[in-house]
Amino acid sequence: MAEDTAVALNAPENAPESLKQWVGQVADLTQPDEIYWVTGEPEEKERLYAQMVETGTLIPLNQDLRPGCYLARSAPSDVARVEARTFICSAKEEDAGPTNNWADPEQMRETLAEKFDGAMRGRTMYVIPFSMGPLGGNISKLGIEITDSPYVVASMLIMTRAGNPALELIAAGEYWVPAVHSVGYPLTDAEGNRRDEIAWPCNDEKYITHFPESREIWSYGSGYGGNALLGKKCYALRIASVLARDEGWLAEHMLILRITSPEGRNFHLTAAFPSATGKTNLAMLRPTIPGWKVETIGDDIAWMRPGADGRLYAINPEAGFFGVAPGTSEKTNPTALHALGHDTIFTNVALTDDGDIWWEGMTDEPPAHLIDWRGNDWTPESETPAAHPNSRFTVAAGQAESISPVWEDPAGVPVDVILFGGRRATNVPLISESYSWEHGVFVGATVSSEQTAAAEGTVGELRRDPFAMLPFCGYNMADYWSHWLKMGEELGDKAPRIFQVNWFRKDEDGNFLWPGFGDNSRPIEWALRRVAGQVEARDAISGRLPNLEDLNLEGLELGEGVLEQLFAIDPQAWAKEADLTEEYFKMFGDKVPEQLLQQLSEIRSRISQSA
Repeated sequence: MAEDTAVALNAPENAPESLKQWVGQVADLTQPDEIYWVTGEPEEKERLYAQMVETGTLIPLNQDLRPGCYLARSAPSDVARVEARTFICSAKEEDAGPTNNWADPEQMRETLAEKFDGAMRGRTMYVIPFSMGPLGGNISKLGIEITDSPYVVASMLIMTRAGNPALELIAAGEYWVPAVHSVGYPLTDAEGNRRDEIAWPCNDEKYITHFPESREIWSYGSGYGGNALLGKKCYALRIASVLARDEGWLAEHMLILRITSPEGRNFHLTAAFPSATGKTNLAMLRPTIPGWKVETIGDDIAWMRPGADGRLYAINPEAGFFGVAPGTSEKTNPTALHALGHDTIFTNVALTDDGDIWWEGMTDEPPAHLIDWRGNDWTPESETPAAHPNSRFTVAAGQAESISPVWEDPAGVPVDVILFGGRRATNVPLISESYSWEHGVFVGATVSSEQTAAAEGTVGELRRDPFAMLPFCGYNMADYWSHWLKMGEELGDKAPRIFQVNWFRKDEDGNFLWPGFGDNSRPIEWALRRVAGQVEARDAISGRLPNLEDLNLEGLELGEGVLEQLFAIDPQAWAKEADLTEEYFKMFGDKVPEQLLQQLSEIRSRISQSA
């Protein structure tokens, strides 16, 4: 610890010297009034919540209706991830690649030193030891987040395994990732003048920075979500993807499911879906086909490592769900809705007159009066939404009725199937199986959704989101594809089977052809039966398709010809798509793996044969 630190370090006895030195250095820079080490004990949570209620950061909800639940309202300028202010500070710009914002690491360190200088004056610096994944697991990793936000502490206690048990592992010599966060709103200036606390402190200038070589995360200016809960996207994906590349595993933006057949066989599935494609609904799927059971292991992120038997094993590195609230309802995702009955932090949703919460899509009819996410009166005649479109709930994963009994198994679960999905009105069939691991990587690399509104770009234009990792890959995306191909070589014939799904195909009138939601279990059942060797498939341009009679459609009423439309393949449209893919690959120059160029050539060959 630096000698000129003016504040007591208050370190636990088992904190290693290297950790204490680092905390002291950050304290020297940020100049907090005091330092507090998070323990994870129940009384600590009660103190934090009481403190935030006093400052107005949290509003207690009706404790009869939602015990242990609170509402937070962020500043209107701090409501989402800020991709334009998110940087990969690799030593070489080419290592960040064309899909990331690169910043020179030395220049960024100078900028951050200026921003963090005195950033915590008048505040408490919280030191949060945490584990990503079950404590002590061979796929899990440790971290320390330093923050001046009690809201972040409370959220990290839900989203990670935070506190003394994680510190004990660090004290025993386990590797950990350093992460520093400040809201950028000191309460005291350099001259000692003090200003009042506000309900949601933040700064208009924001930096969310990652240093791949040193595995550091520094975040300034925002108190919201993934900008501030640094275990989430910053660690679990951007830094972890680099760790995974260097150590021979995979850190992915994927949900994890356990699916049990009527015969009692357990399958495990991971799935990557871009935003607005039903990922959370799938993570808590309620199947409409009898005899099948679906359990949640993770809703957002999967870390996967080859096991001793050569198979790929997955864990959910998170301990909670940080879900988008609008659209969550009894129809779309009853499991998620039921998990929110107690001990939940809601952010930027609306407040009802009886002290409960509401958001658009929660009920068919909105309440006659609400207090909206900005704290203003709201009625159904209001021109603005009652809840912010990116409003969130933060809740322990164990509260979901669908949670699997093996979700915290430190060894993980063996992965049988990997799904990729996008939002496509045309071209992509309901489900198809990749011809090989290399073809599956090609499918993941070219995942896309069609723009649906002018505000997003040209309507119908494809928005690429490779592996649903576009904002989250911590290094060059083309190198990331190469890493996936290398993992396939290592796994060999024990690699999971890869499928592509599309719930969003439309007819000529713009209506969805497939009912979605619980009925998505039907094409997934076919994929699992393929893995079990129970059904055949037919070759097509996109991959292997089901024989239509093998799909379980019992109890499902589809219009005449709808099933055929869901699997229709237009060679001309696929030829155009192949040209778009070729243009897309040019963005990455000569870094595109040769195997993916070969896959594009093979698709064109299948197009020629089908024309």
